[in-house]
Amino acid sequence: MRVGELSKRSGVAVPTIKYYLREGLLPAGVLTSPNQAHYDDEHLRRLRLVRALVDVGGLSIATVREVLAAIDTRDESLHNKLGAVQEAISQPSTGELDPLAVADVQAFFARHGQTECIDVTESNVTLMLAAALSSARSIGHDRIHELLDPYLEGLKIIAKADLEYVIQHTSPDDVIEAMVVGTLIGDTVLKAVRRLAHAEVSRGVLSGSPDSDLPN
Repeated sequence: MRVGELSKRSGVAVPTIKYYLREGLLPAGVLTSPNQAHYDDEHLRRLRLVRALVDVGGLSIATVREVLAAIDTRDESLHNKLGAVQEAISQPSTGELDPLAVADVQAFFARHGQTECIDVTESNVTLMLAAALSSARSIGHDRIHELLDPYLEGLKIIAKADLEYVIQHTSPDDVIEAMVVGTLIGDTVLKAVRRLAHAEVSRGVLSGSPDSDLPN
């Protein structure tokens, strides 16, 4: 297909496709003439992924490039690839860490045998957790770390569901791409469902009402 058809099928404007090509986010097409290139379904799939990362995930072009590099690495196990991608799409805040919050995170890891995570600055994911607890402490919520253990137990169920969803795909690349998009969109879905759950539980606990229907 030519770039115009690629644009039509993907919903991405031609100037944006050309920008992605210049930035190396989309492989070059096969030249059919000095001013024409041919694109295939692999280009379409990659373009849709890039669009999801930018538009849904809100990731910068530099971060998208990191995610794609992790996906395209051929000499890593699928587990390691998933970890590399999770690191790339996790963006911790840059504020100062509270030493007590860091200690809370370290104690949490130690309780669950994650000794490799003791230095919270070595990973975007662990740094993101330490930064969140630091923010909580800065506004007087010093005990929010008490939620970490119950959160972990509940989220293991969600993580299992996530993996069962993505491994339905046949190729490793499809698994990775499903995990990226599923994580980014899933984070938004979880926020919404969590708020609905708060409303349901609050109705029963705080209002004394036996009615636990979700809000309309």
